Amino acid sequence: MLFQNRQDAGRILAQSVATVPDLKDAVVLGLPRGGVPVAFEVARACQLPLDVLVVRKLGAPGQRELAMGALASGGAVVLNPDILRDLRVSDDVLRAVVAEEKLKLEQQERAYRDKAPALVIEGRTVILVDDGLATGASMRAAVQAVRLRARRVVVAVPVGAESTCRELAREVDSVICPNTPEPFEAVGRFYRDFEPTSDEEVRRLLAEARRRQGSVVSGQWSVVSEWRPELPGLKAALWGASFFRGLKPPAPSNRPSATVAQSLSSRLDCLVLFCRLLLLDLLWLCGFGGFLWVLGFAEEC
Repeated sequence: MLFQNRQDAGRILAQSVATVPDLKDAVVLGLPRGGVPVAFEVARACQLPLDVLVVRKLGAPGQRELAMGALASGGAVVLNPDILRDLRVSDDVLRAVVAEEKLKLEQQERAYRDKAPALVIEGRTVILVDDGLATGASMRAAVQAVRLRARRVVVAVPVGAESTCRELAREVDSVICPNTPEPFEAVGRFYRDFEPTSDEEVRRLLAEARRRQGSVVSGQWSVVSEWRPELPGLKAALWGASFFRGLKPPAPSNRPSATVAQSLSSRLDCLVLFCRLLLLDLLWLCGFGGFLWVLGFAEEC
């Protein structure tokens, strides 16, 4: 299969990801840069929150394009022992390369998220997305970065080497790869448009995903199913009064997929209820005050 671009690949991949059971708590993490446009389409189609998991290649000294390993957010490191042995890379050189790439990784994370907090992945299903799998070094680093914190780890790519997918399947709960052509030479051969993804595009897609998700609190959907006045002492009184007066509050919605529009509607209903209660209380106070005034006038007479 030949994809038009990363967006097309993401839409096709999303069809396979949508069949995974129990995705209600899942988060999608795209591997920058090329994995983010693919992950964006997956997150949008499956209505899941999106974030990035930055992975930096550890380039060999003098041959920076040759990966001797990879470093992921959180400090996870995956090394290629064959490359290290063949190039005779010393521990001091390796530590220096890791330190340099770690600094760049942290700078990238800050730039991509634009001060937004990272999504919470503890106890949740994490779907790791890239634009393809060749050797799998970057994806292995990403898996190590999330494996101990996530409840379940799913690797999703539109195309990949069959041998790499088979090896990764031993390390994660599931590997989704609709296309495993043989021979597999390079990821870019399966895209008509494989232009590099820019940092600006990554930032734009993350910002758009945050706007689409609505209000996010600690990495989870914040669904306002019922709104109650938070003034101390008044909350119980107002809601107790609404029960005795027969003014039924809006029924809470426990659906995790409730939309922002539904949340705003619920807030509006509760605001109307609050105003009605306030009006009734004011009328009651006026009536009681009038009664006291009449009682005081009678005593003077």
